[in-house]
Amino acid sequence: MTSMVDRIKDYLRTPKGQAHMEKAKTMARDPRHQQKLRDLVNRWRARRTH
Repeated sequence: MTSMVDRIKDYLRTPKGQAHMEKAKTMARDPRHQQKLRDLVNRWRARRTH
């Protein structure tokens, strides 16, 4: 039985996996997405301190 990490690695080697990886990289460069992620992390951190 393969582990989840191995299955993910195998998927990312496929053409469809490569396309999804490129889409994720493109989205990660977008300042709007970066701000959304920062907001999410800040909310998560604020909830942990209470």
